[in-house]
Amino acid sequence: MEMRFYIPQEGAEGDPLESFHQNVLDKADIVQATGEALMSLHEVPSLTPRGRYELKVYPTFLQLHGKTFDYKITYSSILRIFILPHPDSRQMFFVLSLDPPIKQGQTRYPFLILNFKKEEDSIEVDLEIPEKELKEKYDGRLEKHLSGQTYEVLGRVLKGLVNRKITVPGAFKGTTGSSLSCSYKAAVGFLYPLDRGFVFVHKPAIHVRFDEISAVNFARSGGNTRSFDFELETKNGQTHTFNGLGKEEYSKLFDYVTEKGLRVKNRGDKDEGASRKIDMVLDSDEDEEHDAYMQKVKNEGRARDDGDDEEDDEDFKPQEDNSDVAEEFDSDAGGSSEEDEDGESKPKKEKEKKKKKANRYDDEVGDGERKKKRKKEGKKDKDPNMPKRPLSAYMIWLNEARDKIKADFPGISVVDISKKAGELWKQVTDHKKWDDKAAEAKKEYDIKMREYEKKRRDEDNDEDDEGASSSKQSKKSSQASKKSSKPSSSTSSPNKMVKSDEFVATDDDTSSSDDDKAARSKKRAKSSEESEVELSD
Repeated sequence: MEMRFYIPQEGAEGDPLESFHQNVLDKADIVQATGEALMSLHEVPSLTPRGRYELKVYPTFLQLHGKTFDYKITYSSILRIFILPHPDSRQMFFVLSLDPPIKQGQTRYPFLILNFKKEEDSIEVDLEIPEKELKEKYDGRLEKHLSGQTYEVLGRVLKGLVNRKITVPGAFKGTTGSSLSCSYKAAVGFLYPLDRGFVFVHKPAIHVRFDEISAVNFARSGGNTRSFDFELETKNGQTHTFNGLGKEEYSKLFDYVTEKGLRVKNRGDKDEGASRKIDMVLDSDEDEEHDAYMQKVKNEGRARDDGDDEEDDEDFKPQEDNSDVAEEFDSDAGGSSEEDEDGESKPKKEKEKKKKKANRYDDEVGDGERKKKRKKEGKKDKDPNMPKRPLSAYMIWLNEARDKIKADFPGISVVDISKKAGELWKQVTDHKKWDDKAAEAKKEYDIKMREYEKKRRDEDNDEDDEGASSSKQSKKSSQASKKSSKPSSSTSSPNKMVKSDEFVATDDDTSSSDDDKAARSKKRAKSSEESEVELSD
């Protein structure tokens, strides 16, 4: 794009074109890369914006040159400089707070976070600045020759050029150093308590000054007793919640907050009572997470132990003559199996005790499993056709006011929306509009519910009629089968064996069979006589 201006020269003092050019440069804040860079660093890893850049330091701005994007940061936009140690003691975060932020498309980066390693070799830099200019322009804040670690040299150069102090961690010391490991909106990072505020690195980077904080809050971390949450409430209504801080960090962080004079929201009037209250929230007798099944087993074990305590067991004393159990080399070893007055031996009694304990445990565990099963069986599936319950006046108001709350408080979480909505609802004096809407919704619900119940009753009656008809048909079929299986009185009696038709003889058959029998008997008699005659011969 090209723009052309007409500048009249009549009656102008000096060169009007040169004066116009100078005014544009002064008011447009145009950055010009003229001359050589004072200092250059290659392949500097950056966390925000992510990538590796070639860093060049000029007298009026800082340039980041990458493979895809280039950034120019004027020194007037640098608000603060932080040098923060990583908990592993091998890395350093070099953080620049920027206003206005640098842009990458629609994304804004209010913080530039560079990552340097402590194990890197020291560097030496000679600034291309005359000695006279160092004294007059920078008032001795810069030295011509600098040496040391990369982050140290860069910090001293920017301190002299920007004329800003470098902020480092203060006197706070946690278990892992000057930082607290935590997470912010599911992003893991480190919280640094400083002398005048808090800094969270690295995604997203957050800096909150003490004068911006209205109150802090300690809360339990989602039912886990091994960690806690730390909340920062700002005066503009925004809340920063840092999750998953270790329980061992609580006392040190609480003392630090108290020393800085910050108001603890859940402390109450007395410090001792509040400290005791928070300790009860955070402390636990067990480091393990709560296990419902393990707790049940422990309770059952305690109950069995209480029952066993009622019976006094005799101590085992092998050195005494009256010991119940004798050693195998004892001459009176046989006495240990003598029967008691009741006629039963002691080992047998002990076995019976163990058996009773086992049965009692099985009964208790079995009862628990049966109760669980009954609960599962008793739970019915919800009918999808059942009308939904009507919303209350508050819920109708909340549905309409939710978008406005999000617009008034950008970045607010779902939980904070509910809290803020409760506060705003209390401030609403006239609830008539929402009560009327809730009453109308209740009437519609009652009408739909009556229709639904009537429909259910009709369906139940239809099912009962079908069941009755099917039971009648089953009764008729069973009766018919019984009649067909019952034997007739003419063919057989209950005291006689039933035979098929082929074995049932008629009168003619019986007469013929008698004749055959007589003939066979005559033949046998004749043959026997003949055999006797032969023997006599």
